[in-house]
Amino acid sequence: MPATAEKVCLECGEKIAGRTDKRFCSDACRNLYHYHANNAPINYVRNVVNALKRNRRILSELNTGADGKTKVHRDRLLEKGYSFMYHTNTHRTKAGNTYVFCFEHGYLELGESWFMLVRRDEYLGRAGDLKKD
Repeated sequence: MPATAEKVCLECGEKIAGRTDKRFCSDACRNLYHYHANNAPINYVRNVVNALKRNRRILSELNTGADGKTKVHRDRLLEKGYSFMYHTNTHRTKAGNTYVFCFEHGYLELGESWFMLVRRDEYLGRAGDLKKD
């Protein structure tokens, strides 16, 4: 008779008794194993969504101009916690300027660490979120 390797639980490493195709010693270990296996992508998505929301909030708070435009320095964005890595879309104008948006709030890099913050209310209008008076 060939010697069979002792089977151990994929989660805790304990010896498994019972059926030959068993992979876990208990339901708790099975559940925990699958929770850990599936949780990494969920955490990643949650972190990205939170970063996008934070970026939108920061742009909204700093854009105090009556016409929806404000000039702000890069350092001000960074001290508020803005992450330039996360944005929802970009818009390139016919003139070749590239606006970076986080939902309806965005910016145009002016150079020398200055940015023009802008707001595109038409994005909200397309979504049906803009209230008409």
